[in-house]
Amino acid sequence: MKREILTLAFARAVSVEFIATLIFVFIGLGSALKWPSALPSILQISLAFGLAIGTMVQAFGHISGAHINPAVTIAFFVGNQISFLRTLFYVVAQLVGAIAGAGILYGVTPANTRGNLAINALNNNTSPGQALVVEMILTFQLAICIFASTDNRRSGGVGSPALSIGLSVALGHLIGIYFTGCSMNPARSFGPAVVMRRFSPAHWV
Repeated sequence: MKREILTLAFARAVSVEFIATLIFVFIGLGSALKWPSALPSILQISLAFGLAIGTMVQAFGHISGAHINPAVTIAFFVGNQISFLRTLFYVVAQLVGAIAGAGILYGVTPANTRGNLAINALNNNTSPGQALVVEMILTFQLAICIFASTDNRRSGGVGSPALSIGLSVALGHLIGIYFTGCSMNPARSFGPAVVMRRFSPAHWV
């Protein structure tokens, strides 16, 4: 296990998780900014998050697996697909990448447009318990999609993992935005919260 982290392939994989998460968060959060001339629609935000994750999976999947999500990385660890050390390094890279992506977006966005940088927040009529159930279901369907579309044991073609994973993320946002702003990804929630220094009592959801 210790030898694993000393290889060039491991360093490349961790670096890719950082870069991919940075780009994903930058694009995803950027699509949700409230420009004075044009407010974003739920469809626009959903497509942006879905297309961003699909593009990153297509570009970097062969290097690191393109998890881009601590929840996905932990799911792979629980499924005995990756080692504990790889899990640890991936999660740290993803969280730091999310902070970097949110920070860059903050720096290039006009002050009157930043708002709260698309921080996740519960709907006024949604309780933390309800939000937790919604996020669990949406994240579960994403994890199932990822495992199913990358399972080498399946006979016949499984199509494009990048496309199916991107659609799964977009699907989750089409529903989840109404409840929580839709996270499905701890890094996506963590990055802007750190940059804006706003951690709501329901951030744990």
